[in-house]
Amino acid sequence: MLVENLVQLKDLTFKSFISEEKINARVIELANQLNNDYVEKSPVFLPILNGSFMFAADLIKHVSVNCQVSFVKISSYAGTQSTGQLKTLIGHEESLFNQDVIVIEDIVDTGLTLELILSDLKARGAKSVETISLLRKQKARDKDVAVKYVGFELDEQFVVGYGLDYDGLGRNLSAIYEQSMH
Repeated sequence: MLVENLVQLKDLTFKSFISEEKINARVIELANQLNNDYVEKSPVFLPILNGSFMFAADLIKHVSVNCQVSFVKISSYAGTQSTGQLKTLIGHEESLFNQDVIVIEDIVDTGLTLELILSDLKARGAKSVETISLLRKQKARDKDVAVKYVGFELDEQFVVGYGLDYDGLGRNLSAIYEQSMH
């Protein structure tokens, strides 16, 4: 339920954090960077479901280079905490051998999921692998996880909206909200 800049999801309250306008402007900036960096290439975008679906859709709408899109679903969250256990649920079918691959993430938190994906893509013979993430947390920066394109940097707050969820809820919010401690 949304009440003035506050959202209640189950037992947690979230407050407005990044507006829809700021997200949209940053998505266009990121798409322009990709258009410049991949001007002579035809990358394969690999959005990681479920969280990146809104970001991926909005981003790809602004990508002008020839590209393909394939999806992967990997999960490592339970509630508000990363479980540290990775489970591939759905894999990509297309050959990524000798392709320029761009992994699309909603958030890079611990970096565990991303490390698994990058290792898998390199093993499949991808020509190049880069990552674009709407959000990146401090822990991932501390580990120096390779994310070439980042929308917004976070500390350790728990966020929902724009594809990110709390136990499946909140993905449909058009802005991003952070957990309120009050």
